[in-house]
Amino acid sequence: MSSTDFNSGPFNDTINDMAPEPAAARRIVVLISGSGSNLQALIDAQRHDRLCGEIVAVISNEPDAYGLKRALEADIEAVALPHREYDSRDAYDGALIKVIDRHEPDLIVLAGFMRILTPRFVQRFLGKMLNIHPSLLPAYQGLNTHARALADGVKQHGCSVHFVTEELDGGPVVLQAELNVSSDDTVDTLKEKVHAREHLIYPIAVQWFLQGRLKYSTESATMDGHPLPPHGMRLSHTDAAEELDEEIDENPQTPSF
Repeated sequence: MSSTDFNSGPFNDTINDMAPEPAAARRIVVLISGSGSNLQALIDAQRHDRLCGEIVAVISNEPDAYGLKRALEADIEAVALPHREYDSRDAYDGALIKVIDRHEPDLIVLAGFMRILTPRFVQRFLGKMLNIHPSLLPAYQGLNTHARALADGVKQHGCSVHFVTEELDGGPVVLQAELNVSSDDTVDTLKEKVHAREHLIYPIAVQWFLQGRLKYSTESATMDGHPLPPHGMRLSHTDAAEELDEEIDENPQTPSF
């Protein structure tokens, strides 16, 4: 993904038309549970000056998560906070709140954080917490999205960046990337293709928030003061494939926006 140029292509021709002056660096905390591939996409974006912010800490509920190693290699504070050491979900989230508050973040990014958050936690950081989900929400909330999409025989799949609310995968959607499902796709091939799209759009959505363009509303996310549609902004299969240097099929596509 490091070869992807977020500053070129038809998608960014649109967003750069309204790009504001760079804002002062803001503080980001990333929550992970595993490999941290989306964390790496954010680290790469920061390294190439594509984020007007700084990842100040990475926190994992799994002490052996590979993402912690990614953080250390990037000279970012890595914190292991094992959930199994706490008697309840509420107790764990209370401890997590304290660790996060210590870093005074402007934004909390969930990057494969495999925990259902308590209402207390969500309300504490409401409006400043983003997540990425491997489906075109509101379709396939929850787990096993690729298998469920294949079982239903859908023609399009993808991923969504959304604000985190108390409803699981139900917060206002910010940005989506589409993927045409082919007849020979499997769970593994869909996972790989969707991951590539996650790594493409997550840094863009994070940058929008850091710039002050993207904001939370109880009814919908807003971009430059304008409410976004229920699916947020949407990057078509063709545009995503061009950004990722994928082979583009000849199936008809829906508009990008």
